[in-house]
Amino acid sequence: MTEHTRDSQAPEPDASARDSPRSGPDDPLVVVEGLRTYYDDDRLIGGSPVKAVDGVSFAVGRGETLGIVGESGCGKTTLARSLLRLEEIDGGTVSFDGTDVTSLGKRELKRWRQNAQMVYQDPTTSINERLTVGKIVREPLEVHGWKTPESRRRRVTELLDLVGLRSEHYHRYPHQFSGGQRQRIGIARALALEPEFLVLDEPVSALDVSVQAKILNLLADLQDELGLTYLLIAHDLSVVRHVCDRVAVMYLGKLMEVSPTERLFRDPANPYTRSLLSAIPVPDPSAGTDRITLRGTPPSPRDPPSGCVFSTRCPFEIHNPVYNELSDQQRAQIERFREAIRDRAAETVFGRLGKRVRGDRPTPAGELVEELFARSEYPPSVTETLEEAASLVADGEVGAAHSLLEAEFATVCETETPEEYAVDEGQYSRCHRHRQEYDEPDQAREGAERFSSRR
Repeated sequence: MTEHTRDSQAPEPDASARDSPRSGPDDPLVVVEGLRTYYDDDRLIGGSPVKAVDGVSFAVGRGETLGIVGESGCGKTTLARSLLRLEEIDGGTVSFDGTDVTSLGKRELKRWRQNAQMVYQDPTTSINERLTVGKIVREPLEVHGWKTPESRRRRVTELLDLVGLRSEHYHRYPHQFSGGQRQRIGIARALALEPEFLVLDEPVSALDVSVQAKILNLLADLQDELGLTYLLIAHDLSVVRHVCDRVAVMYLGKLMEVSPTERLFRDPANPYTRSLLSAIPVPDPSAGTDRITLRGTPPSPRDPPSGCVFSTRCPFEIHNPVYNELSDQQRAQIERFREAIRDRAAETVFGRLGKRVRGDRPTPAGELVEELFARSEYPPSVTETLEEAASLVADGEVGAAHSLLEAEFATVCETETPEEYAVDEGQYSRCHRHRQEYDEPDQAREGAERFSSRR
C-alpha cells in the first residue's frame, strides 16, 4: 500500500553550578540533573556496572525540539527511556513542569505518563501485529480509563485523521500498511492521551528517504498545532539540523556539548563535536574535507576513562610536558605501549582464564618494548621509565607497571574530569581546552578554523 500524505575566551564556570543544566532555556518543561543509569554485571567476580548514562544534566524548553546525537552505544536511547522511567535510574532527578518524576510512586507515575510519551524507532516491531489499528491507538485510552468507550472510539478516529490516515483504516491490521503509515500509527498512539512531551527515538531512521521528510513534516505540524515539546534522538545529522532548536552531543554516557543548532554546525566548541561533524559526507569528495579520523575505538562503558571520557581518542588532547621532547611517531609508540599495559591491567580473572583456555598468550613486555622502541632514540628519563615498566610486567606486576606509566605520561585530560564551560551564548562544552592555561595551541586552532570554514 502506498504512503498516504496530508496537505500539508571562555569564562571560568561558577563552582556552584558545575553540574547544573545551565544550558537550559528560560522556560523549561523538563529539567534533568545529574542523571545516572547503570546496568549491573551478572558475573559473580570481576564485574563492573555499565555506565550507560553517567551524570547527565540538561533542560528542554516548552515548545522546543532538543536533539540528542552521538555514536551508537553512547547512551542516547537509555537516556530517553530513563527520562520516562522506563529504566530504573541510579541517581539524579528528572523534573517535569516542577514535579520530581523520579520520586513518583506507581499510581502517580501512571498519571504522569499521560503527559509524556514515546515514539519508537522501528514501526515494524513497536506495534502489535495481532491488533487492529483502532485497538492499537485506543489501548492507552483504555489503560488510563479515558472517558467512555464511545468517546474513545471518536478520539481514535480524530487521531487517525490528525496523523494523515483515514477513518476506514480503523479496522485494518498493521501488515496492510507501509512503514511510513505504521509510524503514523505509532505517532497517533503516542498522542492519544494529549501529552505535552514526546520522546522521538530515531523516528525516521527505519524509513525510506522519500518517506522520512513526510514524517518529519508531520511531526513539525503537530508540534505547532498542539504545542508539543520534543526530545529527538537521531543519527542523521541532517535531520537534526533541519528540525532541532538545540543539540546535545553525547559520548560514552556524558554530554560533551549543548548548543543552538546552527551555531553547533557552524562553530562546534568541543573536539568530539568537531570530529562527529567532520564525518558528514560532502557532495564533492575532491574538495578537501579536513576529515578528523579518530584513533582506536570507544572505551567500554564498563570501564570509562577516569578523566575526560574522550581523552583516549581526542585529536586535540593536551600533551604531557614530557612529550614536548618527542616526535609524533615516538608519542604514538608510547601511547600504544601504554594502551597495551592498560588493557592487561584491566583484565578480570575470567578474562585471563578465557585467554588461557583459548591458548592466547599476550606478547611479552620485553618483546613489545623491542618492537615499538628499538628504532627510536628517547631521552634517558623516558627510556628508564619504559624499561622499568617492562621489567614490572615481566615480574607479573602489571598494575604497578600501569601506575608507573600513568604517573610519567598521563595528561590532564586523562586525570581530571572537565567542567562545563560557557563558550558562547547558549553554547556549553566540557573540555579542558576552554581553560585559559590550556587554550588551544596554534595548530589546533588552525584546524578548527579550517573545519569551520568548510561547513
